Amino acid sequence: MLTHHFFTPKVVFTLCGIAFFCTVGAQKNNFGYSFYGFVRGDIYYNSRSNVEGVDGLFYLYPKDKLYDADGKDLNATPNGSFYTLATRLGLDVKGPDIGTAKTSAKIETDFGGTTNVHFMLRLRQAYVRLEWQKGSSLLLGQTWHPLFGDVIPGVLNLSTGSPFQPFNRSPQINYQYKQGKLRFTTSAVYQLMYTSYGPEGRGEQYLKNGVIPELYAGVDYKTDHFLIGAGIDMLSLKPRLQSVVDGKIFRVNERVTSFSYDLHGEYVYNKLKISGRTILASNQGHNAMIGGYGVTKISDRTGKQDYTDFRHSTSWINFVYGKKYQGCFFAGYTKNLGTSDNLVSINKLYGSGLDIDQFMNLSFCMRYVLPHWNIGLEYALATAWYGDMNLSNGKVINTHDVSNHRIESVFIYTF
Repeated sequence: MLTHHFFTPKVVFTLCGIAFFCTVGAQKNNFGYSFYGFVRGDIYYNSRSNVEGVDGLFYLYPKDKLYDADGKDLNATPNGSFYTLATRLGLDVKGPDIGTAKTSAKIETDFGGTTNVHFMLRLRQAYVRLEWQKGSSLLLGQTWHPLFGDVIPGVLNLSTGSPFQPFNRSPQINYQYKQGKLRFTTSAVYQLMYTSYGPEGRGEQYLKNGVIPELYAGVDYKTDHFLIGAGIDMLSLKPRLQSVVDGKIFRVNERVTSFSYDLHGEYVYNKLKISGRTILASNQGHNAMIGGYGVTKISDRTGKQDYTDFRHSTSWINFVYGKKYQGCFFAGYTKNLGTSDNLVSINKLYGSGLDIDQFMNLSFCMRYVLPHWNIGLEYALATAWYGDMNLSNGKVINTHDVSNHRIESVFIYTF
């Protein structure tokens, strides 16, 4: 699902040694630091094969039926396993002021960068932050995508509500300004591990070649018990730089630009928390959501292609009640709204879940929360309606439903 660099044990020990000596020296230069993290174990069972990442811990949606020569569904095979790959370690740093700005930094990693063969240490977050007393802050580095935000569902699954909730950590320049109960956010976001789809598969080159970073602007209003916010996101990709027609290579100037609109809210009172989000999403595959784009026109002479993005309406709501004993209910729903232009072929579509008309997930969980311990059990029912692509409008027709039952148990020991 993602691309990461492999860290050998020798490299890991070297990094730990460097971190140790750096922190010893940091105390002599007015730096403060604190380690944090947790050990996490996930045991899960699925009733069928699914689209997923991190060896099944990052669960998204069930795969469509795939029949063998006898008419049996090859994807209707249960699976399950036990992993501690989500175990996490982080370092928070507080440094000396620069003028009137307070400085801080964060480095965070886990073992979730995996394939079916290797287990890899990956970079989750790495940034520096400057904060001014007048309410401004500037963050430079890799952290959560601004669409992930402060309103997230309280579920046990590692995917944290995806593909309904955006999930992405990327390099960015993030500026925030707080004025009373209002907070304004602007971000220029680049891609590294969470990348867009395109003619050559997934990769950062489509955004890189487009030069323009992903741009986000949002506002949040927060009180002691209530938060509401809205945002707009723009993504502009260059799918290709050249094409080949009759053995001749042509330089082409192609671009697909998409806009997504987000509305989120949260209410907290005593032991109750109600949160939700709705997004009119376009081409949000890099945020672990269902979506993408397709080709609408091809030049006969140069092979230059025009594109249109798929629009999806995506919403979720979450109820959590309790402190020591917590109950949780989550419901998510995604609907394919189609495209604004005709598509030329189903072989010229780039994205994830584009053959799904609608997708629904209902989950229930119970948690037992103690100081430094969190133990939980979750059941989720996910149903996707697959079908045929209508090239005239990008919608899915002639649908049939496919469901997966997932049971997951999680234990977390924090430090």
